Amino acid sequence: MAKDETEAKTVREYRTAELAGEAGIPVRTLRFYRERKLLPPPRREGRIAWYDDHHLARLRTIAALLERGHTLGGIAELTTAFESGRDVGQLGELLGIGWSEETPVRLSPEALADYFEGEVTPENLAASLDLGYLATDGEEIVHVSRRLLDVSSALVREGVPLAAVLETGRRVRAHADALAALFTELISAHIAQDDAVTRLRPLAKSVVEAELTMAMDRLLAAAPAADDPAAGTPASGAPATGPDQTPSS
Repeated sequence: MAKDETEAKTVREYRTAELAGEAGIPVRTLRFYRERKLLPPPRREGRIAWYDDHHLARLRTIAALLERGHTLGGIAELTTAFESGRDVGQLGELLGIGWSEETPVRLSPEALADYFEGEVTPENLAASLDLGYLATDGEEIVHVSRRLLDVSSALVREGVPLAAVLETGRRVRAHADALAALFTELISAHIAQDDAVTRLRPLAKSVVEAELTMAMDRLLAAAPAADDPAAGTPASGAPATGPDQTPSS
């Protein structure tokens, strides 16, 4: 099959009335969306405006977000944030990885809204793009890690604000970079093979997971019981100390 014939079958174009009909909206609504810059400009051929399937997908996304309670103003802000965000090709460069062991996830904007109901704000979206958790690929959004997506959405469902989850992620990133440097230096200093760091990476992950588990156990054991009437009160005869205090004499 010739290239032109293949493209003709995969790229469909619509006049204004045809696109409005496919999207199930009046033509005046389509024009209103275009005036609000919720749609990218159509291709012009003389006085005729030609739209394609990307415009149709955007209209369906707008409809889905409206059904979920988003305002047109909010959708416009989200659209601007997405269009000014990083594309998929920049994610690996941003994080210094080639997807590593993580599995990226493709989402529509409405699917992302379902993951974080009521929390997909322009501010949170900008923070996610800045961290490199999200990128754009045409009409789709790509999350860098299935595991991070699932954990983040689980925390939000438990009542943790997404903004707090993202800020914690930013702080964890700094600690993770330091741990990665520590293990890389350790392995490189004692093992000469070129693939040593990659080959022994699972050992580093096991150490970090075990130490994190034990650290959380220590914190839970040290925390006063919620139903203890003496919670927060030092035991009789014990000095009151804190991170920056020394026992009084």
